[in-house]
Amino acid sequence: MLDSILESIQVVALPTKTDFRSIQVREVALFEGRAGWGEFSPFLEYGAKECVPWLVSGIEAAVVEAPRPLRQKISVNATLPALNSREEIVTALSWYPGCTTVKIKVGSNLSEDLARIAIVRELLPTAKIRVDVNGNWSVDHALAVIKEMYAGGELEYIEQPCGTLEELRELKGRLEVPVLIAGDEVIRKSANPLALDLRGAIDIVMLKVAPLGGIKRSLEIAKMHGMHAIVSSALDSAVGISYGLKLAATVPELNYACGLATGELLKNDVATLPIIDGAIAVKSVVPDSVALNENAISPERLSWWRKRVRDTWNAGAQEWVSKEGWDS
Repeated sequence: MLDSILESIQVVALPTKTDFRSIQVREVALFEGRAGWGEFSPFLEYGAKECVPWLVSGIEAAVVEAPRPLRQKISVNATLPALNSREEIVTALSWYPGCTTVKIKVGSNLSEDLARIAIVRELLPTAKIRVDVNGNWSVDHALAVIKEMYAGGELEYIEQPCGTLEELRELKGRLEVPVLIAGDEVIRKSANPLALDLRGAIDIVMLKVAPLGGIKRSLEIAKMHGMHAIVSSALDSAVGISYGLKLAATVPELNYACGLATGELLKNDVATLPIIDGAIAVKSVVPDSVALNENAISPERLSWWRKRVRDTWNAGAQEWVSKEGWDS
């Protein structure tokens, strides 16, 4: 299995359209198996142990047929980075034709956050607004900010306002406005998401197929916690996004738009997944050979990625894959 990955691996560097969480270039490793293409794209600062589920997800995509889909297209939200000028926001929203839900990055500067939300509400008065904090607030700060944000108009939900499960539970118990809380990092960064007790802390489970270890495990997590689920991405290439779409297509109940349109944040990609009337079709993706060549990284970086795959394999991916029986 490891030899097969290393033989077919191709790594690309995909520039972003704007600074997205301090990322200007997204490096992505792709490899092909009997069931299609897989992606391995943990963020560069992650150590081998944290990379394990990302590699397992890519392997699952490459060697295991995805479950039969329950739906053929997935409604998606627009994702708005921390942009501040009206012109930049208008441009960014234009990347998402037909989307009626907007997820807005917030958390670093309250006045700028409120202004950004206000501009979106002015431009798209009927859109559902959700905000993503990435765990940057304390409980007390979150209580004050959420109340102020909610005063400007209804929020669909707030994603990961605080960093820890204990903080989220305290926040939810003290909230004075009717807003839902979604959990992201608290789930995907957990050593064992299946062992978490999320009751009284969040209302919505965010499922990101790569950091959770693939479709099978993501569905287990959703079933275990019995909450509404939303499938989102980790700034994947079109290959990774296509696998997220397959996960979204198999979640039993999907009542919210999914965060699977983040390919629009990339200047270049390895394939196209067009947004039509606010939705993306569920399909397998084959990387374009020209795009692979034009965005290929240097031989030195390719060697770095090969070593990263080996280290991740030895850090736990081999054991996981063997347990699933995918190495036969």
